[in-house]
Amino acid sequence: MVDAMLTKEAILPLVNARLNRVLLIAQAALPEHQFEAFRRLILDEFGRAGLLKDLDTVLGENRQERHGMGRTT
Repeated sequence: MVDAMLTKEAILPLVNARLNRVLLIAQAALPEHQFEAFRRLILDEFGRAGLLKDLDTVLGENRQERHGMGRTT
């Protein structure tokens, strides 16, 4: 078994490569206005409010808390 450290930096290039391919396929298949809406939605899902946030949670990488900027309630 390979002992590889699972990090966001290791995962994101793989996800982004496939995301780019999905967007290229959608661009070829959809009219321009529908593609732009689809692109916004998919980038939101895979961006800071979606997958990146989930990865931070799963991998325990909450940058605000690590830098002393987390909530204090």
